[in-house]
Amino acid sequence: MNPRRSLWLLIFVSVVFCSGGQSLAQTQPKPGTQAPVITHSYAIEKGRFGRVINVYIEAEDPDADMFRIAVVVEQVGQGVYPPDWIYLKSQYRGHFAGYLQWNTSSSRAGHMSEWTQITIKVSVFDRAGNESNVVVHPFMFVSEVFPSPPLPAPFNVASLPRLGTISVELFDPAQDARGEPPEPR
Repeated sequence: MNPRRSLWLLIFVSVVFCSGGQSLAQTQPKPGTQAPVITHSYAIEKGRFGRVINVYIEAEDPDADMFRIAVVVEQVGQGVYPPDWIYLKSQYRGHFAGYLQWNTSSSRAGHMSEWTQITIKVSVFDRAGNESNVVVHPFMFVSEVFPSPPLPAPFNVASLPRLGTISVELFDPAQDARGEPPEPR
């Protein structure tokens, strides 16, 4: 094989591997359909491990066939967790504004190291398989307690529905499988 071609192949494989196998290009909607669009999104950026994080999203779909929400969590020092799928109720097929609830306590981690950084990526899929834009929320676990800020519009209304529960079980790479720090070497 040509060394120059081998180099390009190696670069391509490295980029795909480092991106967690996710597509490098935005996918186009299937012919005759339109992809959903996340119009607004919000989540706090810092909090304590074991607390509930709410990820607020508003989305619409001209085809009114939104089907499920994908949540992908990336953790510095750990990598990318498998996607968590939240299926939408029929009343949310064309438009919704609500929140995803995530209790960050985990059976795989007794605690999370201070300043552990994660990224929460959310997108919406329709029945045709079209994916919306991806919204990204950085988050850091800290021991400090922060007051809850007021929610921005359009999420500052009295009764937003909970769209579903995020079921990602975090792992602290600084602990072993029993939740204890690794033995010193």
